[in-house]
Amino acid sequence: MNSNFGLMHVWAQGDWVTRAVFSILVLMSLISWVVILIKALDVVRAKRQAAKVESFWHSADMAEGLSKLTPADANPFRDLAVQGREAAAHHRATKGQLHDSLDVSDWISRALQGSADQTVTHLQTGLAILASVGSTAPFVGLFGTVWGIYHALMRIGSVGQASLDQVAGPIGEALIMTALGLATAIPAVLGYNALVRGNKHILSKLGRFAHDLHAFYVTGARVTAASGGDGNVVSMKRG
Repeated sequence: MNSNFGLMHVWAQGDWVTRAVFSILVLMSLISWVVILIKALDVVRAKRQAAKVESFWHSADMAEGLSKLTPADANPFRDLAVQGREAAAHHRATKGQLHDSLDVSDWISRALQGSADQTVTHLQTGLAILASVGSTAPFVGLFGTVWGIYHALMRIGSVGQASLDQVAGPIGEALIMTALGLATAIPAVLGYNALVRGNKHILSKLGRFAHDLHAFYVTGARVTAASGGDGNVVSMKRG
């Protein structure tokens, strides 16, 4: 294989624009993979936490239920339960001032919604980077290709020869930028789509848990569908 062709030759023979485009694409690729790996770990951890939600309802009291939602930090399901408990306790303690303006259902709903919004923000952090890389990397690579072809043709014209070996090498090197742009964009797009699907699954579980918590803090029991059409209640002490 001729050592005068390839990525290293593109870097060595390219001007500052070619090197800048090459560096930007490599940096975009590295950032994308870092975001994909970090967010994928977040999704896996959240799914494991979601799997423990059902055991929460089979607890004797709230303290035991919260102890099952581990780890205590960075667990959106535990944070949701704590926020609901604190909102219910605060409403009971200040009922004389609040009940004329905001009932317990609305008060708890707002607290649960605030906690859920924080989780949504956390899950969506970094996805904009993947979307930006996926949409711009091909065009950055195309710009590098156009710039490389232009300079390759200028060099060929200055030499005064247009044989196949004089044209194929420089043009092929310029096309490497397009390939590098696609290699950067494709993982970013696939990673973005996979993470969005994972986040939707987690948010669905979180929304269902919030609904059950709302029913529990307002009525004193979590209502679940029964095969006969009546509701089953899961008893738990609020303390």
